[in-house]
Amino acid sequence: MTGTRNGSLQGLKVVDLSRVLAGPLCTQMLADHGASVVKIEPPSGDETRGLGPPFDEAGNAAYFLALNRGKRSISLDLSRAPAQEILHRLLDDADILVENFLPGTMERWGLGYEQALAERYPKVIYCAVSGFGADGPLGGLPGYDAVLQALCGLMSINGDEASGATRMGIPIVDHLTGYVALSGILMALQARHRSGRGQRVEATLFDTAMSLLLPHASNFFTSRQSPQLLGSAHPNIAPYDKFRARDGDLFLGIVNDAQFRRFCSALDLHALPEDPRYASNSQRVQHRAELKQTIERAIAERDIGPLCEALMRSGVPAGAVNSLPTAVAHPHCEHRGLLVQEGSYVGLRSPMRLTGTPGHPGRRPPTFAQDTHDVLAELGYSLEEVEQLSASGVSRMPKTGTHSSQ
Repeated sequence: MTGTRNGSLQGLKVVDLSRVLAGPLCTQMLADHGASVVKIEPPSGDETRGLGPPFDEAGNAAYFLALNRGKRSISLDLSRAPAQEILHRLLDDADILVENFLPGTMERWGLGYEQALAERYPKVIYCAVSGFGADGPLGGLPGYDAVLQALCGLMSINGDEASGATRMGIPIVDHLTGYVALSGILMALQARHRSGRGQRVEATLFDTAMSLLLPHASNFFTSRQSPQLLGSAHPNIAPYDKFRARDGDLFLGIVNDAQFRRFCSALDLHALPEDPRYASNSQRVQHRAELKQTIERAIAERDIGPLCEALMRSGVPAGAVNSLPTAVAHPHCEHRGLLVQEGSYVGLRSPMRLTGTPGHPGRRPPTFAQDTHDVLAELGYSLEEVEQLSASGVSRMPKTGTHSSQ
């Protein structure tokens, strides 16, 4: 995490009012690619600082550490006028503001985009992240990843008959919403190059969750049949599923007839492609249960490692179903430089790669309000004024000690 941060976004200034996952993930990716990000936390701090265990030596939850690399942290009570003045000073030369308050919160404070910021800061790109947007039947209501997975039908297509509808084990809606926000911001920056003006960007968990329904929604629109729980299988492709070998599970991702023939050849199942039940993908989908049994019999005495290696080398997509520790220890993970390390901090690198302006992950995530003195001094506040702001509760100074429990 050292070296020149020659990212494509170097020179951009970001004011980050967001907490939890989608907004902080978006701003961390901006920071990784060179933007200067000031994170403004409420007096209680970002909720994810306490979502543990585990906690690091400074008392920050691992959850927080995953999302706030490369930022500076200050704390402001934005419901109070002196704190709002600090925000205005930050916005004077800022390019981007990201917030994920309940819709209407910024307006209640007199800080709404159309209400107060668009005219005063015409170049600022204002990104609002929310559960459902500000209006409509669910407008203004709080949204959380798992609730959106349930509400938008994602749980209904995840799981099998034994488990029933199941939440996906990662906060996939929050995560993708962070990328939606990032994409919208980058589009708005491109538009600003032409027009000279910023604009309001919106990313909602609801819109994002609905967009994840491919190809199931399209299947439904065409067939009018509600999707069924298929476990690890694919509704349109076979064999595209998890299979049991001698020492564990592997996943086969066979999407065309040529791959299927190569797979059968590798396993000495030469008659299988000639069987009318398996001659085409549509036939294999209709007879997926029998095909799975045949494949599992053929690999029952095979070890996953050599089998997957042989299949991949022959052009058949296959991979072991690894645990997380095994996945992050994979040699290709190291080759791609996907882990970011500084002292005891270890994080995952942003996945986008640019050869000319590669960027570089910034410093480890900040402790609560650790940069308050420096940021306020840069804005022209004297030491005495900083102390007065702290004493009045407008701005908080860094906390000391660690969380023993939450």
